[in-house]
Amino acid sequence: MEHNCNNDETIASFEGFIHDPSFPCLGAKSALAHNHITYCLADNIQTASSDAKITEKLQEFALNNTPESVFVSFVVIFQNSPPMSEVKFKHFLWERLQAIHDKDIEHYAWDNQVSADPGSVDFSMSVGGKAFYVVGLHPDASRQARQFTKPALVFNLHNQFELLREKGSYEHLREAILARDIKLSGTQNPMLSQHGQSSEARQYSGRVVDTKWKCPFHAYEKIKND
Repeated sequence: MEHNCNNDETIASFEGFIHDPSFPCLGAKSALAHNHITYCLADNIQTASSDAKITEKLQEFALNNTPESVFVSFVVIFQNSPPMSEVKFKHFLWERLQAIHDKDIEHYAWDNQVSADPGSVDFSMSVGGKAFYVVGLHPDASRQARQFTKPALVFNLHNQFELLREKGSYEHLREAILARDIKLSGTQNPMLSQHGQSSEARQYSGRVVDTKWKCPFHAYEKIKND
């Protein structure tokens, strides 16, 4: 497990959050159990102060994981963020993802296995040439499973979901997680859908959005080096 900062208390708090018996995501539990979580402790999600650090560390993470990597996650925890509503969190989540992309595209093209259009059903975030499914966590999230004490972004390699589908275990895992989430919150998450049914961009922040919502993210083509 890679600790990119000395604040072990923050990391311990996150691991306790995942380790809690009621936490529904079995994939996250497996990543924690196998020491497959890489941490990046950042400053404030409302500022650009950690954008360069996050991008660099996430690019390294993308390069260091093989196509066979399963149940691995990169977790960014913003330690110094003020309290904010779900609406504000969603805004700053996309502000940070845009800033990461703006830096990343100087060196890496978008993963050609997924779409760069956030309105597409095939969209996934791409950093370091690898596609990621992003999960936003923060104290005021409406879903209990996303109520971590500090704002955080969890980057899960998109390819691991494809590997699970190939092995025939994805649907069983997904159904188990959904059942656990219903047990925790009392209702099914209305924003969850499978890749290819609707844009996963709608799911990243955890806030319920209607069909008229337009993602503020814009992907650029890789800058060509002379």
